[in-house]
Amino acid sequence: MRIILVVPGGVDRCGDRRVVPALITLIGRLSRRHDVQVIALNQEPAPGEWPLAGAHIHNIGLGRTRRRAVAKIRALHRAAPVHVVHSIWSGSCGLVAAVAAGTLRLPCLIHLAGGELAALHDIHYGGRLTWRGKAREALVLRAATVLTAASAPMIEHLARLGLEARRVPLGVDLDIWTPREPVPRMPGSRARLLHVASLNRVKDQGTLLRAMSLLEAAGLDFELEVIGEDTLQGEIHRLAAQLRLNHRVRFLGFETQRELRLRVAAAHVLVHSSRHEAGPLVMLEAAATGVPTVGTAVGHIAEWAPEAAIAVPVGDAESLAHAIRGILEDEGLRMRIAEAAWRRAVQEDGDYTAYRFEDLYREVCEH
Repeated sequence: MRIILVVPGGVDRCGDRRVVPALITLIGRLSRRHDVQVIALNQEPAPGEWPLAGAHIHNIGLGRTRRRAVAKIRALHRAAPVHVVHSIWSGSCGLVAAVAAGTLRLPCLIHLAGGELAALHDIHYGGRLTWRGKAREALVLRAATVLTAASAPMIEHLARLGLEARRVPLGVDLDIWTPREPVPRMPGSRARLLHVASLNRVKDQGTLLRAMSLLEAAGLDFELEVIGEDTLQGEIHRLAAQLRLNHRVRFLGFETQRELRLRVAAAHVLVHSSRHEAGPLVMLEAAATGVPTVGTAVGHIAEWAPEAAIAVPVGDAESLAHAIRGILEDEGLRMRIAEAAWRRAVQEDGDYTAYRFEDLYREVCEH
């Protein structure tokens, strides 16, 4: 089967930076059995091509990007028949996939994996902020042959819009994230917390740091490592200093998957404070490593709670601090949640994701 995958980026030629790990896993799994051609809209400013994970990457670059992306898909179809066009994320990627598939009379899958349905006006985040965005999403989502989304909250949101979708989580590569059952915490040891996300408005590290300040005031002995690129020019670092958390919080910047695995394996709890998530993917990586998540009720966190995660209201630092303290002071609870999360992550891994999409490819091609 010849498959076109349309993505915004996340497929850098180096393979370990400026990539989306779950996307690379999916591409690699599909490429074992299919001819996978990846259309990357803006991985690099200039057009280019390179091999990655067994697939062929076609970077479109800046300047009439969507029009040239559609033309590229049409050219690939002329060279050898394409069976299905699949966009990972909606937005511009979905529009390209829908237009190209429509003109070629091919089936089109759209997978929602981010903020396509969000409209957080105070931080200018989401695909449905403006009437243009709403119109684009309405067009794209209704043009899809099949819609999929990463988590139950996304499926429910689509249902409220009158759209049916299938749940397909973007699972982790267990060849990289070797499954490890939860490890008991040593009695009396300092609590090791981990947060993995770019520093930005939607990830809401301000709420996270205020929760840390409450834990500090309560006398909890902990350390927090923060992994992720800073997009806020030091704002979160300054807030940590204002809250007198410099001795508790370490900002480590971006790390590769190899580096991150070591951080996750050493953590007792992954903490997350996002205002919106389809995933987060790092929660699945942590779960596969035996580390439970406490976070805001978004994406997989809301979906897995209360059995396999602890979820609190978005933006509620007090509830977040209370939940983190609760799981750290009850080792039985921490282990039960970690074990339930571990089972889910191992069951719905990267192979599971690829097989689910392949089933859908066959379904739409047989109609």
